Amino acid sequence: MTRDAVETAGAEEPAPARRAIRIGITGPIGCGKSTVAGWLAARGAVAIDADAEARAVVEPGEPALALVLARFGDVVRASDGSLDRAALGRIVFADPGSLRDLEAIVHPAVRPRILAAIGAADASGAPAVVIEAIKLVEGGLAGLCDEVWLVTCSPDEQRARLAGRGVAPDDAARRLAAQGNIVERLGPAATRIIDLGGDRTAAEARVDEAYAAAMAADAAGGAGGLRTTLPDPTPRG
Repeated sequence: MTRDAVETAGAEEPAPARRAIRIGITGPIGCGKSTVAGWLAARGAVAIDADAEARAVVEPGEPALALVLARFGDVVRASDGSLDRAALGRIVFADPGSLRDLEAIVHPAVRPRILAAIGAADASGAPAVVIEAIKLVEGGLAGLCDEVWLVTCSPDEQRARLAGRGVAPDDAARRLAAQGNIVERLGPAATRIIDLGGDRTAAEARVDEAYAAAMAADAAGGAGGLRTTLPDPTPRG
């Protein structure tokens, strides 16, 4: 055996790349999922917006768009052939069956995009991947995550934030009704429940606390553990 071969044989194999911790963020509309994802992204995590991916898979030319139009008809087709999202929203938020049909088309199209984004984040050496999705659990994405964070706020804050986005009161009411008692439904799947109501600075501090705890748990050999609730200590008037 040559000297080069001996040296090669004795060399250590390169350590495999460390997989980023995966944090899923879900919760009611208007409670701040995107805010939490943005705060974590500012701290080095790679944020994946599943809702943005869901919009992308029904763009013109995408197979899922043809399936949506076949299911819901020309009433959801815009004049330029694209999806009339407002018209579709009026249908699915008023009819649970229609919403299930839409999700059955969109969720399978979104999943490969999420997996690709997670793979890219792992390859980049990111410390964490954040998957933001209102249907994280129902859409099967929670199974990809080490932790699931349920972001909550009061109903008054929900309505105020939706109004701030320009959502009409009747539209907001339909969207909230379509979600039902989402906090109670998703609670059992949550690793941590984070109240994002009240003072913004205090809310960000709670997110920092949760992130530090998640990273510590991951470093110790596995994310998760005891279900942790981080309440809002700010008095509500």
